[in-house]
Order: sequence, then C-alpha cells, then structure tokens
Amino acid sequence: MSANQVDAVQANGTADEEKVPYPREFYAWYVVLILMIVYIFSFMDRQILGLLVGPIKADLNISDTQMSLLMGFSFALFYTIFGIPLGRLADSKNRVGIIAIGLAIWSFFTASCGMTSRFFTLALARMGVGVGEAALSPSAYSLITDYFRPHRQALAISIYGAGIYIGSGLAYVLGAYVVAFAGNAETLNLPVVGDVKPWQSVFFMIGVPGLIFTLAMLTVKEPVRRGLKKGAKAAALPIGEVLGYIKDNWRTFFFHNVGFALCSFISYGSTQWIPTFMVRTYDYPIRSAGINYGYIVMIFGTAGIIFGGWLAGKLMERGYKDAKMRSALTAALLHIPFGIAFPLMPTPELALVTLTGAVFFAAMPFGVGPAAIQEMMPNRMRGQASAVYLFVVNLIGLGLGPSAVALSTDYLFGAEGDLYKSLILVSTTFGVVASVLLYLGMRHFRGSVEHLEKWKNT
Repeated sequence: MSANQVDAVQANGTADEEKVPYPREFYAWYVVLILMIVYIFSFMDRQILGLLVGPIKADLNISDTQMSLLMGFSFALFYTIFGIPLGRLADSKNRVGIIAIGLAIWSFFTASCGMTSRFFTLALARMGVGVGEAALSPSAYSLITDYFRPHRQALAISIYGAGIYIGSGLAYVLGAYVVAFAGNAETLNLPVVGDVKPWQSVFFMIGVPGLIFTLAMLTVKEPVRRGLKKGAKAAALPIGEVLGYIKDNWRTFFFHNVGFALCSFISYGSTQWIPTFMVRTYDYPIRSAGINYGYIVMIFGTAGIIFGGWLAGKLMERGYKDAKMRSALTAALLHIPFGIAFPLMPTPELALVTLTGAVFFAAMPFGVGPAAIQEMMPNRMRGQASAVYLFVVNLIGLGLGPSAVALSTDYLFGAEGDLYKSLILVSTTFGVVASVLLYLGMRHFRGSVEHLEKWKNT
C-alpha cells in the first residue's frame, strides 16, 4: 500500500486498518532507536542533579530536603500537570510533532538551568524541563504500539525504556568527568555563555545537543492508528467517554498505577541519592561514585528493563493474559533483598557489586508497565491512559521518592551519615506494598483485556 493510501486510512479511520501492512521491521526498530535516544536526553536532563548534590548545595546554601525538591517535586509537578492534556493530544494529533516540540522545550530549559544562581530560579527552570518532557512518553508509547504486532510491543517499549538507564548512567558519568576536569576551578569559560560554575556547565553540555537532535525527528513517520472501533475516525474522543472507560476499569488502574508508582518510588528514591550515599558512608570519591554507578545503571538497568519485556513476551506466548503484570511482580519481589543488602555492605566495592542486582530488578517493571496500558486500552485512549499512568508514577515516584529518603535522613534519623538507613527503609517498606498491589492487580488486568475485546466489537 502506498504512503498516500496509508494517509487516507489514517484520516478516515476505517476499520480496515488491519489491511494496512505493518511497517518494515527494520524501520520500526529504527524508530524505536530514535525515540530511545530522545528518552536518553530526557533522563540525562532528569537525573543529572543526583551527582551534583554537593556543589549545588554549597553554592545555593540549601538543605537535603530543598535539594530533593529540585530533583523531584519541582520537575514532577509540572510533568504530571501537563501530561494529561498532552496525552489527549497524542490520541488524535501528530505524535511525531508533539515529541519534537517537547524535546526542543525541555532542552532549552535544561540549558537554562546552567544560567541560574538561586534556588528559586533553578526550580523554575526544572519546572520548564518537566513541561517539555511531558510531551514524550504518551506519544512514544502510542507510536510504538502502532508500529509493532502485539507480541513484539512489550519488548519494543522496553527497549525504548532503556533510555531511562542509558540516560541516567550517562548523566552520572558525564557529571563525574566534568567535576574531575574542573578540579578546584571556581569557574569554567564556555563559548558564548562565558564564565559558569562547573556544575552549571553540565546543563549546557546536555541541553544544547538535545536541541540539535530535534532535527532527527524529521526522519520519523506517523504510522496508521490501529485497533479503532468499526467506523471510527482518528479524532479526539469526548472526554466523558474516556473517563467512562477508565471508570469501568478503575480497579485495574488503581492496582496497576499505584503498584508501578511504588516501584518507581523506590527506584527514584535510591537512584538520586546513591552517589551521595557512597560519599557519606564510605568516603568514596564523588568522581568514582559517579562513574562506577553510572556504568552500573547503563549496563544493568538496560539489561533489566529489556529482560522484563522479553520475559513478558515469553509469558504471553505461553498464554498468560497477565504476562506484563507477572513480570513486574517478579521484579518487585526480587528487588527487596538487594535493596536491603547494598546499604549494609562493609566496603564500597561490595556495595557496588550488590547494586548491580538492585539496579537490574528495579529496572524490570518500567517497560512492561506502560506496555500493559497499551494492551488494555483502545487506541484513541492510549495517550490519555498513559498520561494518567505517568501522572501517578511520577508524582508518587519522582515527586515523593527522593524527598522520602531526604526527610527520613533529616528528621527521622537526624544525621547525614544515616542516609543508608533511609535507603533500607524506603526499599523494604514500599517494595512489599508494591508487590501486594501488583499481585492483586493481575486478576483485574485480565478482566480489562477481555473488556477491550468486547468493546471493539460493539
């Protein structure tokens, strides 16, 4: 079928989209690669503060709790608020264009972080990063789902999700090398910008390439929307119909969203503080902490999220309708012993070795989580449902996770050296609760998948 015919099907939204062949698999994987690189930029922007705690606290004269607000809440609040309307746009408008504009916005604000010198202005710039990044994942999940056959979707979304761990790892490694390069220098001189603090220069090094990479989105084509109701058009559904469908499946949404949110709570809560934990607990050099932890995140986080998608695909082939939930439950349970063990290791080397398992299992849920949403929702509701999922996951996980660790350290245990106790508390308590919720959600998820099949045939 020609490109014009595909465009016609997209415009008319006929139920014959099954007659439109899936794109060539090589090109589909190319699209996943481009989206994954965009996601890498997203998480480099998001996670870089984790390595810069010391210099930012010193320059801005702020506490651990204020630093956690920069890491999490200031970003997550605007990310979640704008995610819902941008998810709605993803269900009816050009998803490639939405992603390109979002990438340009958050890259600009990331670079702007490098021009701030006060807590308030840095918080405002982080809010702008959150607004831009809210455009990415609802559209990306929806695009990937329309590019791949059902049994490939979990793996494809997981590979896209590997951008989380590649981006986070690169943020730590890049930040560590910049800190080491700067040494004791008070300022660095950058072209055009002039003199900046070493920590400020990191934001320019991440933000400017992101702006340039926006051009790569021009090589991505908008695919035909699949799985529409008979006679439906690819236009925005009334919000009441979307809310009604979510209401019909509210139990699945509750157990799925909150279960994955608590997995995210643990992941963000520990990830943002681990380099600082290495410094405070073992007097480990910050450069070594950033580089070693960065490579662990890149290698074992990427392996974990891809393994989670692969496992879900294998379980699906064996007939498990709740395959994605089972994969996530397995990860949540296996993470608990590693989350307890790594802060208790007697040496930094043993802590890093144990962290490989913690990072691997912490990563497993975050490809299958959004893939489960695509499986249980109609095409023109996927972006909005993904935005609801991201709203809950990021508000609880990113918004509260780093602060939970910081508040425990500041007010429960009362000493910076007790950061390891906070990490154990968060990992165990919320790991158990997440596992229970995911287990209880399996039955409801199976019901939602069956509900979708009935809905498409009405």
